[in-house]
Amino acid sequence: MKRPLRALAAAALLAAGSIVAVALGGTASADTQICEQYGSTTIQGRYVVQNNRWGTTAQQCINVTGSGFEITTQNGSNPTNGAPTAYPSIFLGCHYTNCSPGTNLPIQVSQISSATSSIAYRYVSNAVYNASYDIWLDPSPKRDGVNQMEIMIWLNRQGSIQPIGSPVGTATIDGRSWEVWRGNNGGNNVISYLAPSAISSANLNLLAFINDTRNRGAITNSWYLTSIQAGFEPWQGGAGLAVTSFSAAVNGGGNPPPTTAPPTTPPPGGAGCAVKYTPNSWSNGFTADVQITNTGSSPINGWTLAYTLPAGQQITSSWNATVSQSGSAVTARNISWNGSLAPGGTASFGYQGTLSGAYASPTSFTLNGTACSRS
Repeated sequence: MKRPLRALAAAALLAAGSIVAVALGGTASADTQICEQYGSTTIQGRYVVQNNRWGTTAQQCINVTGSGFEITTQNGSNPTNGAPTAYPSIFLGCHYTNCSPGTNLPIQVSQISSATSSIAYRYVSNAVYNASYDIWLDPSPKRDGVNQMEIMIWLNRQGSIQPIGSPVGTATIDGRSWEVWRGNNGGNNVISYLAPSAISSANLNLLAFINDTRNRGAITNSWYLTSIQAGFEPWQGGAGLAVTSFSAAVNGGGNPPPTTAPPTTPPPGGAGCAVKYTPNSWSNGFTADVQITNTGSSPINGWTLAYTLPAGQQITSSWNATVSQSGSAVTARNISWNGSLAPGGTASFGYQGTLSGAYASPTSFTLNGTACSRS
């Protein structure tokens, strides 16, 4: 979880025997060094650069330029199976009451006509870190506190670190293939897009990632985009990492297609279905990927899959379907783009949940009221 920026008075820190100046909410007209834990400054009269050292008590300093920033000191070190030490970054929008100058964020997803960004990174060796974009969304136009949805775009990964949750598939977005991960960090849901190899500079269509997240059922068009952030999450080392250039723009006036599902119709004559249920469980949680196959001879236009979860399982988030749970009864309905199943066609969705006791999978399924076989 990224921790808040703090609106503190300007101060000076004693480091390595010398006084290190910090900038807090000011404007960087020349190179500005920030060592204060949540210190920030603005550049270009448009973006905020933040130190945001939230995961360690060790010192971290960044040098802010007119076009980005560089990590100059990174003394923190965290184990790779836990959280990073910090998220030094540059952002457009609002983050814990700190809003970039003149921003039009938060803005409702339905009103976005374009959201683009360009960035150039400088990487280092002998460190464990990621280079990532954070796109934050919330059901309300939130300017303070943690948002409910975090989209992470991992442009580089060094060391034995991985996105939150587990892989749920791949996606082709913006002309690139991404491995998609999904999970929850204890404070918010996270969908991560992991590049197969390091990307040092990119022009990104951020709206395409937002739309993919929406199509996975994680948000709706009524949610709000609150901020776009780009930087690094270091676990070990990282001095010398830099964002050398950054720009971002979000334009209104959009009207994406609705995400409501078409009416569900019963399967016609010759209908049949098969369900493949693939779980992954741990001590207090689980994920499940569900694949539906139309084994009949006629198309299915709109589907509802019903089944019962064993005791102790509670769904917390889902993707690629609208999933509801009442007691142990689960109902999964298609979303706008995956409701039609030709004979032999498939549709897949998944979800994450909490687990109490031993794990077991559902034993029977019905699709639009028709019993399905297990595949």
